[in-house]
Amino acid sequence: MEDPGVRILCPKPVITRNEPGLQWLIGSPFFPDPLAVVSTFRCMHSTTSPPQSVFSIDYAKESEDLRVLLLKGFHIIGALVVQKDGSEEQIASQAIDAALKIRKCLEVDGFGGTSEKHGLIGAAADIVTGDTHFFVSCKENGWSLKPVSSVVYDTDPEQYVWETACLLHCKLPMTVPLYIPVDKKSSATEIHSSILEAAVANFKDSRLACLIETSNKTHAEVPPPAIVHAVDFDFNIDLSASRAAEDPGVKLLRCSDFCLESKSEPNIFCPENADVIEVMLLLNRSKKPLESGAPLTTYFPVDEETKLVILEFNLDVLCYAPKDLPLIDALPKLIIPGLIDQLTAMKKIVLPDLLTSHHQLQPYHFNPSGLLHPITAIYELTYGETEMKQVQARRSLHVRLGLPTDRPLLRISNALSFSEDSTKGKMRQKGPSLLQEVHIGIPGSGVSGGIVSLVQGSYEYYHYLQDGFDDSGWGCAYRSLQTIISWFRLQKYTSIDVPSHREIQETLVEIGDKEPSFVGSREWIGAIELSFVLDKLLGVSCKVINVRSGAELPEKCRELAMHFETQGTPIMIGGGVLAYTLLGIDYNEVSGDCAFLILDPHYTGTDDHKKIINGGWCGWKKAVDSKGKNFFLHDKFYNLLLPQRPDMV
Repeated sequence: MEDPGVRILCPKPVITRNEPGLQWLIGSPFFPDPLAVVSTFRCMHSTTSPPQSVFSIDYAKESEDLRVLLLKGFHIIGALVVQKDGSEEQIASQAIDAALKIRKCLEVDGFGGTSEKHGLIGAAADIVTGDTHFFVSCKENGWSLKPVSSVVYDTDPEQYVWETACLLHCKLPMTVPLYIPVDKKSSATEIHSSILEAAVANFKDSRLACLIETSNKTHAEVPPPAIVHAVDFDFNIDLSASRAAEDPGVKLLRCSDFCLESKSEPNIFCPENADVIEVMLLLNRSKKPLESGAPLTTYFPVDEETKLVILEFNLDVLCYAPKDLPLIDALPKLIIPGLIDQLTAMKKIVLPDLLTSHHQLQPYHFNPSGLLHPITAIYELTYGETEMKQVQARRSLHVRLGLPTDRPLLRISNALSFSEDSTKGKMRQKGPSLLQEVHIGIPGSGVSGGIVSLVQGSYEYYHYLQDGFDDSGWGCAYRSLQTIISWFRLQKYTSIDVPSHREIQETLVEIGDKEPSFVGSREWIGAIELSFVLDKLLGVSCKVINVRSGAELPEKCRELAMHFETQGTPIMIGGGVLAYTLLGIDYNEVSGDCAFLILDPHYTGTDDHKKIINGGWCGWKKAVDSKGKNFFLHDKFYNLLLPQRPDMV
């Protein structure tokens, strides 16, 4: 074996999380480099509680989770252990043993001898320093362990993962009737299992046919749909040596035949821009029989009273595949196993209380920020996603994936959508779409040696005269509040519509802050009223900073920078009769020089980004500009409203 090298595609901090534990290293048999790590999943299940060792792994439970979570087309290529003590080589060896065991539980087949030929990765990370040492196992004269000669952190991982890849998507609703003898409820499990085994057998029926088409029906050059028949499937084919490189004279239908050549953003590689191929399963039972005969109806009388139980399974499978992979190989090795694994997982969820509960199970696909590929989760919707069991399930997923546990990244509203009119995760507001992230691309602040702290995430720009509503001269704080609420919407903390001026006023009347005559008026509101509305409509608490003069605002830069670093929400600044939205701070602690990134709601023009930037309606403002003019008035007090990010998942 040549000197091994490891390619790290995911961000380095994800590899060396500062806590003890074991993390599965995820790769793909389709990557050019078999030792390329695209993500890490933390091991969550132990045979002891609390875990006696990072290697006391409950492989059965762990594999059940990973079988659903990990898209077909990705697999485990090793393990990393974060630990304080021990020999690095010994820890790496144990990590590789764990990876081999979990691969066996997951029945990693269809990829030939990949794990033996190219090796598995074992890594040991020091919990204090974060230093990580990689080793690779190979089967040369028995298993041997070699230190990795080079570790490359890829500078453009999205392109590596998605430039030559696509997604296969298959939705399959299933309705399964069960007739359970009332006096023999114990037989429900056996009946349930036999019915689902028959359903699984249908997935491998030679009469199965797959309708293939692209998901983008609005493109100018949509490839025509095609049918692939299961009679041609080879469920034992080795995908690592599939027919992707077969004789060019042999015409095979490939994924690339359903991928669009021209993209609106060809240089932006990510799952949201990937080609999606839709697969629909059809079972043809009407083929010509081997022997002719008349239609036959069979009657099976029931000897005892039975109860009818209807089970509904909404299967929804997403797979990762190279564009040059023949569909005749992709379907039996990716789509069909994915459907079987998902159905098996749902079966285990409903089985314990089959006769007493009606489960509403739904798979969703997510691609949270920082993850280079989608993942799949099955949610129980019976009691809604705010039910404690669902909250705990999401929190567990956040921990496994290394995601922040103070923000909603895996809620239903975060799920990827593959419908024709999908906005790819972007929320639509009623009426005309509004400008988002207006500050992107603006000139620098002019602060020398400063550290920039900005709003985290998306927001919409609300300003005077929008939606044909004349609020010029009095509605600036209302518009700032609308921008703040749009931030919470776009970060999926809430699904409520951004309220109108009247709805804001009605809220303040409802909580007793204002008299009924306030509704429909042109009265100003300030930071305190905004905090009341955010608390009432969103359950969001706010911090308020008071300064006696605009001259004191630069003294708050350190505190404001900390807000953007830890909370990341837009800030409302109110002083005198004016209100602004603060999107960031550029601050040099040594010199004290600073600038404020202001989004001005007093703008009355059209939503023209260039016009807004050139007019200074969104830009950096210094407390005192080069001409000696004060942006913040020295004879006015100011209130700053700092909405706090809810601690939730």
